[in-house]
Amino acid sequence: MALFSFRKPAVAPTVPVAAVLPSPPTALPSFAASIRVGMGQLLVEGGEPERNLERAERMIAEAASCHCDVVLLPETLDFAWTHPSALTEAQPIPGPYSDRLCQAARRHQLYLCAGLTERAPDGRNYNAALLINPQGKIICKYHKINLLEVELPFYAVGQTLNVVDTPLGKIGVNICADNFLDGLPIGHTLARMGAEFILSPSSWTVDYSITEEDDPYREKWVKPYSILAQLYNVTVVGTTSVGYIVGGPYEGKKSVGCSLAVDASGIRAQGTFNEFAGELVVADLPRPVRAEQGTQIGQMLQRKGFRFDTLPA
Repeated sequence: MALFSFRKPAVAPTVPVAAVLPSPPTALPSFAASIRVGMGQLLVEGGEPERNLERAERMIAEAASCHCDVVLLPETLDFAWTHPSALTEAQPIPGPYSDRLCQAARRHQLYLCAGLTERAPDGRNYNAALLINPQGKIICKYHKINLLEVELPFYAVGQTLNVVDTPLGKIGVNICADNFLDGLPIGHTLARMGAEFILSPSSWTVDYSITEEDDPYREKWVKPYSILAQLYNVTVVGTTSVGYIVGGPYEGKKSVGCSLAVDASGIRAQGTFNEFAGELVVADLPRPVRAEQGTQIGQMLQRKGFRFDTLPA
């Protein structure tokens, strides 16, 4: 397990009462808090939902033992991303697989964000992400929007975005390629909706021959995460699966971990880049301060040099 800890700001020295005019007591600002996030780099086997869910439950228990406030697990952790079995065996939400995750969140009294495959009432499948509270209730369900072309035979395109208020802060949810550079409008919108944390179950894949020395993820993931984090002062956290891909259009490729937590100051935590790196990465993340709302956000972006009125060259 990798552990990243960050000190909270030091308390200012006490000023003698006689040196200041009396004033009514004020509450500590909510943004002074930090949250402990467990990024669960989970081995996800194609077409093996029972084994995958058992590993997920163990990872949730480990996160609880590390006193995590929230645990983030990978995309489509039931059947694995684009595995053909999902076309015939996907389950509804609520349903047996989501129920197990809800029970685990309630049992360990933490927030859980995880990816599943959802069979909708109309028969279509969705690449879904759930945010579950410590009472075991689903408080946000999101369907992936920026689907890769190879995903289109497996999942329908999502049509909604949500940000939810929690005691940990305002949390938005997206999935994997929603954070590609060409999908960043999704993150922009979550930030405009007030998100302080964007949680992103993911399944980052590379060709079988790619090693840690070839790490292609700085441009592909660190860059878009950093754009959102620095423009809006949000924290973006993505957790990805590990293991070789069996079945489907990406058979023979591998998922290699390298989960990320990025805020306006840079990379806060990063998982091991390796297809065998099943691990829990624990990070203490300060809650961002986001004072701007509505058109104030646009004014803030203009001060940072962001252009709204220019077409690409």
